[in-house]
Amino acid sequence: MTTLMIIIFVVGYLAITLEHTIHINKTATALLTGVLCWAVYALYSSETHLVGEQLSHHLGDIAEIVFFLLGAMTIVELVDAHDGFAIITQKIKTENIKHLMWLVALLTFFMSAVLDNLTTAIVMVSLLRKILVSSETRKIMVGLVVIAANAGGAWSPLGDVTTTMLWIGKQVSAMGVITQLIIPSIVSLVVPLIYLHFTIKPKGNLFSTRVDNALSLPTAERNLMFAVGLGALIFVPIFKTVTHLPPYMGMLLGLGFVWFVSELIHKNKDDETKSKYSAVHALRKIDTPSILFFLGILVAIAALESTEQLHHFAEWMNQTLGNQDLIVFVIGIASSIIDNVPLVAASMGMYDLKTFPTDSKLWEFMAYCAGTGGSMLIIGSAAGVAVMGMEKIDFMWYFKKITFVAFLGYVAGALVYLGLYSFTH
Repeated sequence: MTTLMIIIFVVGYLAITLEHTIHINKTATALLTGVLCWAVYALYSSETHLVGEQLSHHLGDIAEIVFFLLGAMTIVELVDAHDGFAIITQKIKTENIKHLMWLVALLTFFMSAVLDNLTTAIVMVSLLRKILVSSETRKIMVGLVVIAANAGGAWSPLGDVTTTMLWIGKQVSAMGVITQLIIPSIVSLVVPLIYLHFTIKPKGNLFSTRVDNALSLPTAERNLMFAVGLGALIFVPIFKTVTHLPPYMGMLLGLGFVWFVSELIHKNKDDETKSKYSAVHALRKIDTPSILFFLGILVAIAALESTEQLHHFAEWMNQTLGNQDLIVFVIGIASSIIDNVPLVAASMGMYDLKTFPTDSKLWEFMAYCAGTGGSMLIIGSAAGVAVMGMEKIDFMWYFKKITFVAFLGYVAGALVYLGLYSFTH
């Protein structure tokens, strides 16, 4: 059974990576892979009711991410419909691509620590689409956004799902993970930045023609929607901290509020004009195939987790590699292939808090590696999956252009963390 499931997952994974070669949409492949893995599990299991319970449990966790993504994308589309991002794009005066690269990367890095890497990636890619015309250079910038968003999320308890998991599980403290990981995370971004600064070769006119709001919205309405949309996104971690409810609840609350404000702004306009700025219109524009792709991938991984394949993989590494730092380093690389959430969850089950108390080296290094390792492949992180759909970036392009750069940053940050730990302990 498990062998067949692994074969289905590997074949599906290869089909996703070769999407443009075989001309089969990655979403269809991901959905087929996810459902077939569970179908094999159910058919070969003697306890079908247990399989159903496990699926329901995982679907609850997956739905949290899917609804979070749905809410974030809709808010961004609503702000974009009102040309709210012009407030930022108009302040970016540089038309030097290298200066813009540093500005976007650093802004993404710090925004993802306050918001989260997924939401930040969606917002920043929306901004880049306003500033740059579609080109190879813009794709590279988007790849850099993925690296920056994941690096920024790794050192914040609210910035990345895996760091949040470790924080909630008391494996790390908020101040502990911030103070110990901010420097390695910065290094993991700066190294790719320096590399791209000297290797990027922009061609032609890359910058979009700057125009005032083509839809002729009053500046007050545009500014209000930007402030409300950004405020809704920033409110999500605050809502989670105060209520202890999952982040998607805060995102849906934010979406409801932004939707409500947009209705109030345009209540006296005719239906045709109003429809352009409505949340209903925004929901039609969001990239639904990417959300379904994300769903399919997570469902497939959940099947491997339910049959304890990921747990066995973690144990195998423990026995084979032996060295704890090397194990965590490899887990980070593996998180670019297999989702980092179940890998970290399996690791949390392998090591107990009595042996490795809060803020131990194991947990801090795992937060860094799992958070930044996903940047090495486009489907290795939620941020990557989101921008994959938004910019139509395929797996092989990212692998050829970004993977090596992300790997350099990952290794550099890991070495800095280990060096600092040895020096301070």
